[in-house]
Amino acid sequence: MAGFVAKKLFQGFVSLHILHHASEGPVFGSWLMEELAEHGYKLSPGTLYPILHHLEAVGLLEQYEETVLGKVRKYYKTTDLGRAELAEAKLYLAELTDEIDGGRDQATGRTRT
Repeated sequence: MAGFVAKKLFQGFVSLHILHHASEGPVFGSWLMEELAEHGYKLSPGTLYPILHHLEAVGLLEQYEETVLGKVRKYYKTTDLGRAELAEAKLYLAELTDEIDGGRDQATGRTRT
């Protein structure tokens, strides 16, 4: 993706992926990098961790630490505010994709009347 709008969309899509996965259960950075790469988002730690810290700073994620095999691992999970934000984003995405698809039914491909 190139350009201002594409960059903002990319950041938004990554944030939505993070909120989605963190709403299903606690996640940690290296797992998120692998998961996001499966969706075509190849992020370095220098890109991912600032996004995680920002989502935490605005109250959409919360972090806690656990020791795993002698190393401290930071886990992130979605807050109530993060779940509400994710639900609202899903509504906007559904409306946008419906409009872009010209009102087509996703299951049948037919235009809705």
